[in-house]
Amino acid sequence: MPRKMTVEEREEFLARPQVGVLSVAAEPGRAPLTTPIWYRYEPGGDVVVMTSPGSRKNRLIEAAGRFALCVQQQDGDYKYVSVEGPVVKTWPMTKAERHEMAARYLPPGISEAYTDATDGTHGKNIAIVMRPERWNTRDFSDLAEQLA
Repeated sequence: MPRKMTVEEREEFLARPQVGVLSVAAEPGRAPLTTPIWYRYEPGGDVVVMTSPGSRKNRLIEAAGRFALCVQQQDGDYKYVSVEGPVVKTWPMTKAERHEMAARYLPPGISEAYTDATDGTHGKNIAIVMRPERWNTRDFSDLAEQLA
């Protein structure tokens, strides 16, 4: 039977550099906006995502005042964590902050090149900070062990 993760397990899992899937309420008559996104999280802290200030994603997050993020592990034992909460602050990101985010996902050398190459298009990106309020987790590793 899949089990819920402990607080420590869910926070460690969310802190890994995995591509998240962000969801936010959309305009009436439309499904929620759901999109892959890079993020940063440290156990016990807030979730930080980056986006363009003029994007639909940002407009919807501003209107809703909150968003959800889901990450999953498909290789090996299946696990997932989803977290939802209010936006608590935003700020214009520096190039160093954009590079720090890119370095979570891209190898050294490539992350610097990516940050330089996207300076014109992403140089005005903003950080959006969400305070985790509700968590939903599942860890199927016990089930896999029972079936093995």
